[in-house]
Amino acid sequence: MNEISIATTKNINANGWLNGFIGVLLFSGSLPATKLAILGFSPLFLTFARATIAGLLALAALSIFKQKWPNRNQVIPLIIVALGVVLGYPLLSALALQHITSAHSIVFVGLLPLATALFGVWRGGERPKPLFWLFSIFGSLLVISYAVAQGLTASPAGDLLMLAAIVVCGLGYAEGAKLSKTLGGWQVISWALLLALPVMLPLSFIYMPLGFENVNAGAWTSLAYVSLFSMFIGFVFWYKGLAQGGVASVGQLQLLQPFFGLALAAFILQEQVSWGMLLVTIGVIACVAGSKKFGK
Repeated sequence: MNEISIATTKNINANGWLNGFIGVLLFSGSLPATKLAILGFSPLFLTFARATIAGLLALAALSIFKQKWPNRNQVIPLIIVALGVVLGYPLLSALALQHITSAHSIVFVGLLPLATALFGVWRGGERPKPLFWLFSIFGSLLVISYAVAQGLTASPAGDLLMLAAIVVCGLGYAEGAKLSKTLGGWQVISWALLLALPVMLPLSFIYMPLGFENVNAGAWTSLAYVSLFSMFIGFVFWYKGLAQGGVASVGQLQLLQPFFGLALAAFILQEQVSWGMLLVTIGVIACVAGSKKFGK
């Protein structure tokens, strides 16, 4: 490989990490915003409404930029993306947040990089170096150890729902990243949202509250955030970053998400952030450097 090719590859990888970082930064507000939103809306309505709003935005974007319809081979992967990140993760995490605090749920996000990497190997054919797995598994074990140390007394149901959310989200991330290489980053989430729209739109009306008198400004603002940033704009950067830098390696940036999320939970929701949470978060963040180095 000549010097120009090496420099080009490095630039693409660097852009992948930058786009991935922006995506993670936007996703970091998702769980605190969801926690705030379910104080005014039911988890079911919140899930369907956010997908509907984002789906209408995606429809507008696809129409304005005159995007071609996906081919037959891309439909099934798009359905997997929709089930994972449009329906699965939003619904399961919202249900979990009925039982646990957003600060507690954010710690489980430390498992998401490992889930994404595993699905990246399975679905995308990536082969990270052995040391990559060491750092990734160590970061995930920190999260699991924290949950066990708490005795799962917060809520076994909440923890199990968050674990299920992580699994389906990791699959949706990996599948979307693989598809982004041929379809484009923002196009992947847009088509996934559009595929889900015929289901999400009527369900939004079915589960709509009888009245909105008791819904405060915080819940409305949170609904807007998870609809625009968590459900659409964040994925534009995230899928592009995963496609450029690799699902397994760039996916480790999600280890930063607990740090940003805990800060938001403490600042916005005034939730208590324990020393244990902070130590676990610092530990998994430290794994990012190692996993980045050995990601490919």
